[in-house]
Amino acid sequence: MPTPSMEDYIEQIHNLMAAKGYARVSDIAEALLVHPSSVTKMVQKLDKDGYLNYEKYRGFILTPKGEKLGKRLVYRHELLEEFLEMIGVDSDKIYDDVEGIEHHLSWNSIDRIGDLVQYFKADDGRIQELRKIIQTNEA
Repeated sequence: MPTPSMEDYIEQIHNLMAAKGYARVSDIAEALLVHPSSVTKMVQKLDKDGYLNYEKYRGFILTPKGEKLGKRLVYRHELLEEFLEMIGVDSDKIYDDVEGIEHHLSWNSIDRIGDLVQYFKADDGRIQELRKIIQTNEA
């Protein structure tokens, strides 16, 4: 199982590759607010663990294993953002809240949150009813 730190790197690499077609050490360091040397060490570890293929001075790509996990991590992040928005969390708090909780939930919990989001999205009336309940409780 990857550590939370490994997950952050894989998610960031996946996002960069999806947006730009490549991910450089400097881009990852800037996005994660870490030193390039830390990125290089993690890239080597991810290579050793089979999440990416790394060639010194040539770059790296995600393996099928890394790509699969990257997609799952992006899904988890986006799902939690959607869920927090749905239940009325202030938009300026959502990103930090997701960053704070995403590594502490089991995949089973993520799947159940996904089921709940799908339940509410299946009928706009359910979302409206939820928002009325939230507004009533905030008053």
